[in-house]
Amino acid sequence: MDKEAITAIFAKYIRKLRITPAWDIKLEFVEDPAWPKTGDFKIDCDDRKAILLLNIANPTQENLEEVIVHELMHIKMYPLDQVTESLIMNCFEDGSAASGFAYQQFFTALEQTVEELAKCFLLEFGENKEFSYGRCNKGKSFNDLYDKLNNIE
Repeated sequence: MDKEAITAIFAKYIRKLRITPAWDIKLEFVEDPAWPKTGDFKIDCDDRKAILLLNIANPTQENLEEVIVHELMHIKMYPLDQVTESLIMNCFEDGSAASGFAYQQFFTALEQTVEELAKCFLLEFGENKEFSYGRCNKGKSFNDLYDKLNNIE
């Protein structure tokens, strides 16, 4: 997919998700093959500006439309993200096991929710409805994960 087509998809979804005009947002392409992510954001929430960074040199996900929708869903969820993170910071001692646990649970739930919303939106409005399995390809198989565990008896 070329930059022009990706930019058109980005423009489509910032309108569909009603991100603009509330946010000023732009797309930047990362062409560094060493950059480990496929997509990410830089955010200035005080000024409601954001830059979606999209790896076009070495993406780990096959469907860049899915990545764009996923990252834009993070913008939609950003107020909830900030409230939850503030609650964790104010309720748990920094660096404590409880704080680490709360953060891990929150970020796992956030990523799962954002991804599920992205998939739903992609199935409804996407040009490419094929989900990316890039992260699965790098992970261990189910059998590898449970190898050498003892049966509970």
